[in-house]
Amino acid sequence: MPQSHEYDVLIIGSGAAGLTVALNLPEHLKVCVVSKADISSGATLWAQGGIAAVLDDQDCTENHVQDTLVAGGGLCNEDAVRFTVDNSKESIDWLIGTGVDFTRDTDAQLHLTREGGHSHRRIIHAADATGYAVSTTLTSQAQARSNIELKSGRVAVDLITNRKLALPGNRCVGAYILNLEDNHVELFRARFTVIATGGASKAYRYTTNPDGASGDGIAMAWRAGCRVANMEFNQFHPTCLYHPHAKSFLITEAVRGEGGLLKLPDGSRFMDRFDKRGELAPRDIVARAIDHEMKRLGADHLYLDISHKPDDFIRHHFPTIYEKCLEFGIDITRDPIPVVPAAHYTCGGIVSDVRARTDINQLYVVGEAGFTGLHGANRMASNSLLECLVYGRAAAADIARREADIPPPPDAPAWDESQVRDSDEDVVISHNWDELRHFMWDYVGIVRTSKRLQRAKHRVDLLSAEISEFYSNYRVTNDLLELRNLVTVSDLIICSALQRKESRGLHYTLDYPGLLHEARDTVLVPTTYRTPSP
Repeated sequence: MPQSHEYDVLIIGSGAAGLTVALNLPEHLKVCVVSKADISSGATLWAQGGIAAVLDDQDCTENHVQDTLVAGGGLCNEDAVRFTVDNSKESIDWLIGTGVDFTRDTDAQLHLTREGGHSHRRIIHAADATGYAVSTTLTSQAQARSNIELKSGRVAVDLITNRKLALPGNRCVGAYILNLEDNHVELFRARFTVIATGGASKAYRYTTNPDGASGDGIAMAWRAGCRVANMEFNQFHPTCLYHPHAKSFLITEAVRGEGGLLKLPDGSRFMDRFDKRGELAPRDIVARAIDHEMKRLGADHLYLDISHKPDDFIRHHFPTIYEKCLEFGIDITRDPIPVVPAAHYTCGGIVSDVRARTDINQLYVVGEAGFTGLHGANRMASNSLLECLVYGRAAAADIARREADIPPPPDAPAWDESQVRDSDEDVVISHNWDELRHFMWDYVGIVRTSKRLQRAKHRVDLLSAEISEFYSNYRVTNDLLELRNLVTVSDLIICSALQRKESRGLHYTLDYPGLLHEARDTVLVPTTYRTPSP
């Protein structure tokens, strides 16, 4: 029989955001962190660059705020930006206290690097594998806490709310979660639920994200009644390694920050023709420039060259990239790196406040799945891990303040599998998955038009109907759940993009190349939405 579990706090997702919440909660609370694969398998593990924070005497919080606002294309929520930056040093100090071993200079001071959009060196990093250092350290800390259970091989199906239980109020009381070991759906009830599931970049054919980045949390929250905002702003990382055997390997922004040059196949530079900041321009400008040159030349990739730097410098600053490229016969101390843009980060998400609260009581969201207003129309490099830390700590603090007043969750029925059967048509799932990611790349990619978006909308509507019918008749599987969620978030992306009649930040359309006078967020409201209580 499928199991039933009860906790004080259920955290869906085990990246930096989710583990930050868990580790900052009072130790008398019973906490469960669930993840699809290994606890350290999320996007955090693969983050190369670092974490932005004001740690240098030559820098100040106002500089960091202004850089973020500029990169965000006039659409950042300034209060959210200031809240994040104001809490950056304290969050970094907490992270160092957990044991993360950041790179230091010869005088034992933290080494700070610079990335696109930043006016100062403020990126703290662990060589070029910051995410690995953060993820493994936080996982080790969580494993040592007796009040925290870590459950891998679990895929969230849907949130459980009072409304679904026909009870009064607008409260989340847990989730149904598929156990991949026995393929049964388990009931997880909790006084508080935290979504920390990451973004939705797997909606695109080319992405730097791990396989689990299928927008699960965003889709579940939307179905449960949460608003989502700014889903049209999908950040495409300018430099993903281009090689037939290299799957989703990102070449960090820090390579350009340390002097790497973007070049055409003939070896000539081109970024100065697109932006006076050259290679240090924000990611959206660099990605569009590369996309433009590839299309102009009919090239399937361009190059990023740092071979002019000393060999020791390259090996010391970018050991992971050096070793990975060497596996494919590319010596970056001698050769330029073949690169192509790839979907990288979802700037929009579930609407939340500075306490990480959503529209549903006792439901929080932290990290890439959330929309705080920090990123605006374009996330500035290395603000993402900072957001995970700051808002993860804020969510934990809010739960700690409220936990004495929140009663245990009500009873909920077990998942009903009596009316479904095993599928004998899994080819439908794989076919629809491929179709979705191809038309999202072709029609809703770096450069858009209204006609392309309308074509994508027509196709996603057909897929949505087909998947809904499939979901109603067959037992759920990981692939089916991910496809269902990807179709939902793709529809949200398309609907948001159709509403924006301008080109701003990451949303660039040939039909509306200019800016509107007033910058507004694109907020989508589900039919199940209820006005949240104070």
